[in-house]
Amino acid sequence: MFLSVFDMFKVGVGPSSSHTMGPMVAAANFLEKMRAAPFDFKGLRGSLHGSLAFTGIGHATDRATILGLAGFMPDTYDNDKAEAALEHIRDTHTVTPEGLPTLTFNPKEDLAFDFGPNLPGHANGMILMATDAQGDVILQETYYSIGGGFVVTEAELAEGQSTQDETPVPYPFTSAAQMLEMTETSGKSIAQMKRENEIAQNGEDHLKNGIARVWQVMNDCIERGLVTDGILPGGLNVKRRAKNIYDALLEERGSNQNAPHKINDWMSVYAMAVNEENAAGGQVVTAPTNGAAGVVPAVIKYWLEHVPGASENRIEEFLLTASAIGGLVKFNASISGAEAGCQAEVGSASAMGAAGLAAVLGGTPMQIENAAEIALEHHMGMTCDPVKGLVQVPCIERNGLGAIKAVSAASLAMRGDGTHLVPLDACIETMRQTGLDMGEKYKETSLGGLAVNIPNC
Repeated sequence: MFLSVFDMFKVGVGPSSSHTMGPMVAAANFLEKMRAAPFDFKGLRGSLHGSLAFTGIGHATDRATILGLAGFMPDTYDNDKAEAALEHIRDTHTVTPEGLPTLTFNPKEDLAFDFGPNLPGHANGMILMATDAQGDVILQETYYSIGGGFVVTEAELAEGQSTQDETPVPYPFTSAAQMLEMTETSGKSIAQMKRENEIAQNGEDHLKNGIARVWQVMNDCIERGLVTDGILPGGLNVKRRAKNIYDALLEERGSNQNAPHKINDWMSVYAMAVNEENAAGGQVVTAPTNGAAGVVPAVIKYWLEHVPGASENRIEEFLLTASAIGGLVKFNASISGAEAGCQAEVGSASAMGAAGLAAVLGGTPMQIENAAEIALEHHMGMTCDPVKGLVQVPCIERNGLGAIKAVSAASLAMRGDGTHLVPLDACIETMRQTGLDMGEKYKETSLGGLAVNIPNC
């Protein structure tokens, strides 16, 4: 099993990796399928199912699908061009993707929200269709957005395939136990093993340049969020808070009256800055998802800004270690809120942040594994219940608390020798089982929890 660090940390656009980025990628993949087909296409249609229907408006799923069918991709997304494209589509009811003829597509009529039963493969399902001059469907594909921006077709899901590369790597591991055994026999750290795997796949330059871009986008996102105020879109009238909190913290800095617990506010404000940007549809990095995008950057920022001896030249070590943990969670359980609740999103992100921080603090592989387990264990059972289907309440604050838990977990783990009762593998399996037992109304449908107990307007 190989999941690249760039599978876990993808540059994309908010507000959701599974509900925004995934559908955009699926639409782009469908265009590729059309380009390879011998048919004379005249139009497009689509339908959104399960969680993509129930929370699609709040997550901008329809917008992402429309833009994907117009040729947009998350990693090269330009908001000004996107707005112009949407206006053109509304006016003309057509799209003209590169390499294809002008196609009729009226989003109000040709993109349906199906609130019936989920498609059989996953809670996040969508069907895309291409039609001929008579309006008959001549090409159709079912896609599942399985979390973190990963997309598979119905056939791939049925065959047990996923998006990870199956090319052999020097240190393949599918469990934390195997990972720890390999560190012991090889004498290498988790990050060193991941680094060699990455280089074997894509080369050293790709790794170096990719890590630099990931951190640049993460840090830029934090910095934008810390200086931007106003009201978040979507109708809940949620006020951005990161800027005011950050300004207050700067004013209080250096005061002898500061209580020690205020360091938690710094961790929270970094995470909230990211998730306010995400809620506004800005550029973010999945970590491992958009809904949990603030945790890992916040932990890194906290480490760089507040921990003596921290250095940006070790960010690669942090992210490689974090991606190893995220890969284990994705492979053995889920990182999808629609599949397993927010324990799979913020819980996974907190485990990744805890592991990365423990690594750069000098932790042993066992301490790193322990840190990840502590963080994940204490998110167990967390539901995904976004109010009005928006990635705002409780998502923004939840990232702040996820960052605090990550730092606390790493600190606790570093106080021990790495031995502990509950292995990370057992914790991941427990999270998977808990997700299966969790009611569907608590899995990103906005049909339960806070989503039905807080007024939406």
